[in-house]
Amino acid sequence: MKKKTSQTKSKFVAVASIAAELSEVMDVAKEISLAAANAKAIAFRAGEKARGFQPITDFINELAKETIEKVNRINEHAMLLYQLTVEEYRTTDAFNKFEEVIRLAQGSANESSLKASSDLVQQRMHDCRKRFQVNIDQLLDQLQEVMHPARAARVIAANSRIEASQAGEYLQSLQAVAESVDHAAQIIHDNVQGCRSALIVINFSEK
Repeated sequence: MKKKTSQTKSKFVAVASIAAELSEVMDVAKEISLAAANAKAIAFRAGEKARGFQPITDFINELAKETIEKVNRINEHAMLLYQLTVEEYRTTDAFNKFEEVIRLAQGSANESSLKASSDLVQQRMHDCRKRFQVNIDQLLDQLQEVMHPARAARVIAANSRIEASQAGEYLQSLQAVAESVDHAAQIIHDNVQGCRSALIVINFSEK
């Protein structure tokens, strides 16, 4: 069981890294939303020259909002995962202590009552691990969903470059927006992939 305690400690690190990755995803999604607002203002000034770019800014903004909403939901799940990690650590630690006390109390009158308490803690520990496993599977699915708007943002960024090429003197400004969206989408993809990798490692260690 000492090994299980060590595994639980490693979960703290993994869950903390996931929280950090998600925080950066949220910041980048907000940057995309700001980029969409800037692009909308530029496209408005450009008028007819950026007519094809104007609806793209709405798509960019919608993708940013969708990403923020999804990450908010994922953050709630990640917090639950952290709470389960804390609970598992405590129950595993308690079980290890019970096991040591039972070993020292072999042959005593209190051995059976200690064993009953130990069995109860062990059951709680197993229940906690089951709930943890369910939450990992759900979180992996949610993270996969965040990949979709990130991929869509990269496609939109490519279209934005094409439309920006028609914008005359506003070309550089609109291309800068397209580049920022593309870069942000890549960061979101990489960070979400980092979260998924951390979860997969935890998932593997549980089996």
